[in-house]
Amino acid sequence: MKSITIKGSQRESVGKVSTKALRNAGKVPCVLYGGDKPLHFSADETAFKNLVYTANVYTAMIEVEGATYHAILQDIQFHPVTDKILHIDFYQLFDDKMVTMEIPVRLVGTSPGVINGGSLRFAMRKLSVRALPSDLPDFINADISKLKIGSKLFVTELADEKFSILHPENSVVVQVRTSRSAVAATDEDEDEDEATEEAAE
Repeated sequence: MKSITIKGSQRESVGKVSTKALRNAGKVPCVLYGGDKPLHFSADETAFKNLVYTANVYTAMIEVEGATYHAILQDIQFHPVTDKILHIDFYQLFDDKMVTMEIPVRLVGTSPGVINGGSLRFAMRKLSVRALPSDLPDFINADISKLKIGSKLFVTELADEKFSILHPENSVVVQVRTSRSAVAATDEDEDEDEATEEAAE
């Protein structure tokens, strides 16, 4: 998985006054959990642009006081009116420890059901995945090229030996529903069977 580098400065004080001063200066107060003790730091709000405001998912390489920490974004707080970032929690990653992360699903192919007028319902745009940091995918491909009207694609069909998908096996990721404008698709195999039956008669 690709990473975004965040260059920060360690916070000496974590009180409300210092936190407000950081925000007024265009910086975001952050905490890195998962290590021996929490690391309090701050970074320019612009540094989080490519990490937060994107449909993609990245890990973060946090550089503070000469040390580098591999982490994932765990929680983020926005201002209810301005949507400015108020606070971010990160969780430190270790090469030998499994981690859970939300991974985006990417549709691949063209559904014959949609071509015939069906309605595509993309129910699960992200999946909760557990894996070692090195095995975390940038996205999970969902092949819809075989989905006819009424067909469903379940999470079990997206399984991979490198990671575990933490959803019930009957969870539907994508399905094609019948719509008013749907055209009934006839399989070539059925046509051939009918032709064979007529010839036999």
